[in-house]
Amino acid sequence: MGTVALAACGGGDSSSPADQGGSGESGPPAQPGQRIAAVNDVPVGGSTVITTPSGQEAVLARESDTKVSAFSAICTHQGCAVTAEGAELRCPCHGSMFDAFTGAVKQGPATEPLPSIAVTVENGEIVTA
Repeated sequence: MGTVALAACGGGDSSSPADQGGSGESGPPAQPGQRIAAVNDVPVGGSTVITTPSGQEAVLARESDTKVSAFSAICTHQGCAVTAEGAELRCPCHGSMFDAFTGAVKQGPATEPLPSIAVTVENGEIVTA
């Protein structure tokens, strides 16, 4: 069973809890065990934008067959929605770039990584933890 992180908006690292607050949240945090997507919906080596069960925009990235990461799709610079471009996440507003597998800033002006929420892979499904 793999582990994953699903992002919420706010500061923090990839081990941040799902209920971490911040701008860009559009609903309550997801409850544990909620399905996010099928693992096969995310290409190996790539990423995709989704909406979480709580209504947040998020990005899922699949580094390998079993390693999936998820982060907020809201740029930590000024709150624009990032786009998924393979192994990178790009902000179309001011040019920030993030690593799709870690959420780390690769290029500013953003200085904070994309925050995450723990999820797991169960029976081929990505679910909240």
